[in-house]
Amino acid sequence: MTMKKSLSVLLLITFLIFVTACSKETSTNLTNIVENGYSVKEVFPDITFNRPLDIQNAGDKSGRLFIVEQPGRIYVLQDEDAKEKELFLDIEKLVNDSGNEQGLLGLAFHPEFEQNGYFFINYTDNKGTVISRFKVNGNPNKADSSSELKILEFSQPYTNHNGGGMAFGPDGYLYIAIGDGGNGGDPHGNGQNLQTLLGSILRIDVDNQDSGLNYAIPKDNPFIDNKDGFREEIYAFGLCNPWRFSFDSKNGDLWAADVGQNAVEEINLIEKGKNYGWNIMEGTKEYSPNQNVNPNTLEPPIYEYLHPLGRSITGGYVYRGQEFPELLGAYIYGDFISGIIWALEYEGGTESVNTILSETNLRISSFGISETKELYLASFDGKIYQLIR
Repeated sequence: MTMKKSLSVLLLITFLIFVTACSKETSTNLTNIVENGYSVKEVFPDITFNRPLDIQNAGDKSGRLFIVEQPGRIYVLQDEDAKEKELFLDIEKLVNDSGNEQGLLGLAFHPEFEQNGYFFINYTDNKGTVISRFKVNGNPNKADSSSELKILEFSQPYTNHNGGGMAFGPDGYLYIAIGDGGNGGDPHGNGQNLQTLLGSILRIDVDNQDSGLNYAIPKDNPFIDNKDGFREEIYAFGLCNPWRFSFDSKNGDLWAADVGQNAVEEINLIEKGKNYGWNIMEGTKEYSPNQNVNPNTLEPPIYEYLHPLGRSITGGYVYRGQEFPELLGAYIYGDFISGIIWALEYEGGTESVNTILSETNLRISSFGISETKELYLASFDGKIYQLIR
């Protein structure tokens, strides 16, 4: 055997040992290393975006897609064959995107957007996070930049771990993902502090207003009317940096991908009032023990993977489209650093099956779905892609 062949065999053995070791350390199989013939293709080849990191549809039967750029602009594409982009909203002057995880981070259209023209954005300014409502007036492809109503504002201690995703749930309430406030390792313990909004998924009613607020707190939120100073907007907590969450359009399950700190990337099924462990745990690994918290009250992830297979999970969607019937019901997600796209098949009480669909080498910043529930993904090369086979 030549030296070159010997080295190749040694590398292969080393990789297999690594995969086996990681599989034993995680709560589920790390991954089925299977290439199923999937790849990605660029759509809208004539169009380029500046750091696209969110893809949304308006749910108004128009077939349009809206692409969010991190520096503070939103563009609209008329259909799947669009040759040009049209500027929908420009708030670049309001946005602070000086940090890699700051900027215009999320977009959600009101369930009755077709009637009221309302949509909501999540962005960072010089003070912290801002959740605002804007609207369209007359022209559905042009938002009124002067129509901003600030719904919720709060400070951020550092520039990273801002979260940023938003979505309306099946209950009509607005859900907002907020990171732990940043730096490294959650030095202020925000993930376990219910007196701050940081490190949580919030749930608010934007169609009503409580006294002194531009929103109302749903009466069945888990910490409503508490006497401990807990923020009543909190729906679930103990999160590090939830980057993209989504509701399963079939059953309403809330899936959230939580970016880890040093070792673990995780996927959680979010339920009301539950504590997802950060920074006591990073996934199923102990991170910073806290004797005041009963470990039995912590909700483990339904799936996790270890570095260096990926280093920054990008949450996706449970697939409910028609293009890939074999993926129906699987959670499709990726990793910003490794560029891998996976399909996670999960049924409560049984072992998860996680399959590599494609190794793209893209910086996958976000997934999105069309009104027909077909999947798109955004990359920091400025392009929008679709999965193909």
